Amino acid sequence: MRYFVAVAEELHFGRAATRLHMSQPPLSRAIKRLEADVGAVLFTRSPTGVALTSAGTVLLDEARALLDQADRVGVRVRAAAGIASITVGILGDGTDPGVSRLAAAYSRRHPGIDIRIRDTGLTDPTCGLRAGLVDVALTRAPFDETALAVRVLRTDPVGVVLRADDPLAHREQLRLAELSDRRWFQFPQGTDPIWQSYWNGGTPREGPVVRAVQECVQAVLWNGTVGLAPLGHDLSAELAVVPLMDMPPSRVVAVWNEGDTNPLIRSFIEIATAVYRH
Repeated sequence: MRYFVAVAEELHFGRAATRLHMSQPPLSRAIKRLEADVGAVLFTRSPTGVALTSAGTVLLDEARALLDQADRVGVRVRAAAGIASITVGILGDGTDPGVSRLAAAYSRRHPGIDIRIRDTGLTDPTCGLRAGLVDVALTRAPFDETALAVRVLRTDPVGVVLRADDPLAHREQLRLAELSDRRWFQFPQGTDPIWQSYWNGGTPREGPVVRAVQECVQAVLWNGTVGLAPLGHDLSAELAVVPLMDMPPSRVVAVWNEGDTNPLIRSFIEIATAVYRH
């Protein structure tokens, strides 16, 4: 199911294999076995990537729910067994070099600790923290911070993602008002409204619903949808990011439950602060 969700969110076997830290052939075989088990084709395949079938779309929602439940079970079992562990939620894109430096530094400080990573989509900016799925999250603000503690690690300027052949893609800078007639990304119903508002430039918008980074990319490529993204991310030649003059920067943050005294979390925050400062 984790393999299936990775492919469904990346819509590309190669990118999913990279995300899962495995080679592509065994991933493809695993998906074919899953299709045989459920008795339905889950993806339509093409040279440029894959797309979910109607059966695959249904399974994606069920798979996400099953994996969330499995994560909760794992947390409870490890706690009952007294195993020293920490679960870290990472939002959307784990390619940030700060994440790699933090992983190395934390592992050196705590070599005997079971460190688990929960890679999440864009629908929950707390990466499962409120649901008890993670102990601490590396994510982006703003979102509802009620009962949460937040440490700002870095701020990134934000730009608008456009197709490379869009007339606005050749501009050096843009203002939000120049995009008022465009369709924007939307997150599913029930998503934190503060989070949704920020990524819509503070104004209610209309547009396709997305859950993952690659769904955002595909919405731009196929539908000409626009959306916001932190500057500095590598994109394909078919896309462009134009800096926005009047958009507040995106804050990379570490977030944990207020009042949590777990020393592993305190150490995580201290190390993250030092790593992102340099």
